[in-house]
Order: sequence, then structure tokens, then C-alpha cells
Amino acid sequence: MSAIDTTHEEEHHPFLQHHFEDLGQQHEASTLGMWMFLCTEILFFGGVLCAYWIYRVLYPEAWSAGAQVQNTLFGGINTLVLIVSSLTMALAVRAAQLGSRRGQVFFLVATLFFGSIFLGIKMYEYHEHWTEGYFPGEHWHPEHLDAALAPKVQLFMTFYWGLTGLHALHMVIGAGLLLWFIWRAARGHFGPSYYGPVEIMGLYWHFVDIVWIFLFPFLYLIPGAHHHG
Repeated sequence: MSAIDTTHEEEHHPFLQHHFEDLGQQHEASTLGMWMFLCTEILFFGGVLCAYWIYRVLYPEAWSAGAQVQNTLFGGINTLVLIVSSLTMALAVRAAQLGSRRGQVFFLVATLFFGSIFLGIKMYEYHEHWTEGYFPGEHWHPEHLDAALAPKVQLFMTFYWGLTGLHALHMVIGAGLLLWFIWRAARGHFGPSYYGPVEIMGLYWHFVDIVWIFLFPFLYLIPGAHHHG
């Protein structure tokens, strides 16, 4: 009787869409959809990183010079911040599975907090690059850079701004989604029978974190770039 009641309750769950038989099927379909989306994202970032790597092999000196412009300390701090945010996101998913409303809100807010720290540090780095003339195009006027090397370093910075800018855009979108999830979690929308959206949000957030874990060594930790300290 209890199993029948549970099935009946799921069939009339307020967040069960009419074209799914039950919440389990809805969860599987939603998860598959997110993985398909993430596959397209992997193909996109992978293509750009392949192009980046080709030019890195062709112009190693310019790539090393470009990496010298980067603030390795800030990049490292941001890497740690995102790793911690992945942990809080995973804990938010677990809180939803356990039906802890307070836990969901706390860990989602913590994830948003760490994501905001990342964006704040990134904006500071962008400001430094802008004021020092390391923005490709009309505003390109770096000092103490060899004239012959400058065009190739500008190519490196084009990849830098493009890749980190796209990543930051994904972070901003993620922050907006987190605000919406915090609002929903505070109203008790998620629980043991319906935690799929939080789990899918977690997949997106972990993907964005993993992308940065690739970008950090690619753009900041080029061999020979920081041999002067």
C-alpha cells in the first residue's frame, strides 16, 4: 500500500512534466540532455584549445612572453576557489537528496560566494591587462615588449581574452542559475523524490570548474615563462 501511495504521489508531483511517466524518467531525460549539452561544450572548447596549442608550438617564445604577463598567484587562488566551489556544489546536491532545506540553501549560497570571488579576481586581472595595454586591437600598447615579438604575443593574448572571457561568461550564467536555485531551495522545491535539477546544475558547475583547471596551466604555467621569479 505504501509503494502504491508513493507511485500515486509521484504521478501528481507538481514538478512532474506531463510528457514523462514518472520522476525517474524525467530525471534520466534531463540528465541525458545536460550531458549532450556538455559534449557540445567540450567540442567547442576543445577546438579552440587545439588551435591554441598549434600556435604555442609555432611561437614558443611569444607564448612564454605572454604567460609572463599573467598573475600566477591570482590564477592559483582562483583554481583553489573553484575546487572548493565544486565541493560545496556537491554538498548542495547531497543536501537535496537528504531533504535538508537549510543545507541546500547554505551550500548553494557558498557555491555562489566562491564563484563571485573567482569573478572578482578575474575582473581585477582584466583591469590590469587593460591598463597595461594588453588588450588586442586598438588598445594594444604594451611597454617593454620586443617589437618583433609583439604581434605574436598579441595573438596569445587574443586566445587568453577569448578563452577566459568565454569561461567567465559561463561563470556569470552559472551564478544567475544559482540565484534561481537558492530561491527554489528556500521554498522547499527539492527533496529526496525530486533533486534532479540540483544534480544537473552540479554537472554544469563541475564542467565549468574543469575547463578552468585546463585553462590555468595552458595560459599561466608555460615552461620558462616565470624563470625570473
